[in-house]
Amino acid sequence: MPLNRREFAKQSAATGAGLALTGAVGALATAPEALAAEEGETYGAGFPLGYGPLVDDPEGVLALPAGFSYRVLTHSGVTTLESGEFTPQKHDGTATFEGRRGVTLLVNNHELKGPRSRWKHPVPLTEGLVYDPAASGGCTVVEVHRDGTVAEWVGIAGTSTNCAGGRTPWGTWLTCEENSDRAGENGMTEDHGYVFEVDPYDRRANRDPKPIKAFGRYDHEAVVIDPKRGHAYLTEDADEPNGLFFRWVPPQGFEHGRGRLRTLADDAGRLQAPRCIDSAGRFVDDLSRATRIGTVYGVDWVDVPDRDARTVEVRAQFADHEVTRARKLEGMWWADSGAYIVSSYAREESPGAAHDGQVWFYDPKRRTLTLKVLLGVASGYDGPDNITVSPYGGLVIAEDGEGVQHLFGATDRGRTYPIARNDLNGSEFAGVVFSPDGDTLYACIQEPGLLLAITGPWRRQPRR
Repeated sequence: MPLNRREFAKQSAATGAGLALTGAVGALATAPEALAAEEGETYGAGFPLGYGPLVDDPEGVLALPAGFSYRVLTHSGVTTLESGEFTPQKHDGTATFEGRRGVTLLVNNHELKGPRSRWKHPVPLTEGLVYDPAASGGCTVVEVHRDGTVAEWVGIAGTSTNCAGGRTPWGTWLTCEENSDRAGENGMTEDHGYVFEVDPYDRRANRDPKPIKAFGRYDHEAVVIDPKRGHAYLTEDADEPNGLFFRWVPPQGFEHGRGRLRTLADDAGRLQAPRCIDSAGRFVDDLSRATRIGTVYGVDWVDVPDRDARTVEVRAQFADHEVTRARKLEGMWWADSGAYIVSSYAREESPGAAHDGQVWFYDPKRRTLTLKVLLGVASGYDGPDNITVSPYGGLVIAEDGEGVQHLFGATDRGRTYPIARNDLNGSEFAGVVFSPDGDTLYACIQEPGLLLAITGPWRRQPRR
């Protein structure tokens, strides 16, 4: 049912225009004029903000606050898989899972595009786990044992440009192809631009990979699952025209669970794109129109005509007045009964105001999008990409911007603070996620391909 102006106004009033929020994150607000935390800054009743200044790493890899340390778990071309082959290149989106006997399991994407000849260390073509033998990407599963030993094996191979994805409520990983080459293009032998499910617990479940075509074929970035309603929310990293934020509604009677998504018909359920309205009932063509923290848009959903993009790319199937777009829709995270969604930046390709990053929160109950984080141009950090909700409050954000790259936190009050700095090179951070027990923060440096485990005196960050 469409969301009319009166209904939207009631919902906005009920949430205090989106500012009175609850949950792990609350009202995050990194406004353009907000400053990063200064050394020794306190918050509220004398609580310290963040973890203090970053200390240069004598090894020249990762600067961290005093008392923190890191360990390299996998390194492309250096560490090896169970098969004896090298860890693949281009580490990206990652999720953690609680294994048996204290083992932590991680599924790690490898964002490798194009034919295998382009890369020195593509994802190995493990028998039974290959979708397209011409493609370079895929996922590895990393096992971190209590005694510190690490094992790594292939979860899926022969996919393309595995960028981000999402953890499911039933304990699997959905890996997203950020490339929609057709068979015959760039040396590919299968169509790409799909989502695949990877089970870190059951290797047999990953055999004979099958794309989840019901989720559509486009340049996928990330996905989350609403555990209550069963809807999937997906982002598209694209431009010309700008990308879309999608909702997939399962068919009536469908029940999620391990291996269930691969049983879906190619046209199962409904794939939909958003149409946003502001509090005055006016259509919003692009999320870059929002310039104030707390901006709330109502969301209607419009069915995608041809989700497999047989002749026209999905985002190009809509006229600009029909749907709401955004530039570089990136990482997502499900928490607080909704989806946190990143738009990395906006420049001349977007009709609204330029920015260096936004984080939105979609509330499926109220059908609203609320702007929670806004990074102004040259505000200190830029290009947010992968995100996670911290068990210690607020968000932890991986930077993929210009210049020096950071992991940084955003508090409820709107202050940002540093957690780590890439001292090795200018490569992006990716795959930021906490261990199931909250003791370890995992993150990747995409080049040269490092998976890092960060530990230290984590503490709850102030909320108000």
